[in-house]
Amino acid sequence: MDGEEREETWNDFRELVNMTPADLEQWLESDESTSAGQHQDGGESTGHASGRRIVAILRARKGDLTDDDYRHMRKVVGYVRRHQAQRPSGDVRDTRWRHSLMNWGHDPLSG
Repeated sequence: MDGEEREETWNDFRELVNMTPADLEQWLESDESTSAGQHQDGGESTGHASGRRIVAILRARKGDLTDDDYRHMRKVVGYVRRHQAQRPSGDVRDTRWRHSLMNWGHDPLSG
């Protein structure tokens, strides 16, 4: 991944991931977080595992991020954008849709 792709990915990721590492960690410990998303063989959901990785990326220095980190950041950007487009009507405060997005570091109710 070249420098231009990294910069674009960084900017998109920082724009869409609107939860702090501490807020995301706290969220990931909640029952709502662990029950949201697709679970493989009764284990951790894809989004929950992604959330843990996002915390590590947010806490890392930009210069220490690897190509693999940037690939994950692009995956996060794609997921958040796709799911934003599927916003259900009405109050989304306590919906699986919002909970799933929050596992990926994006709270649609945050300004």
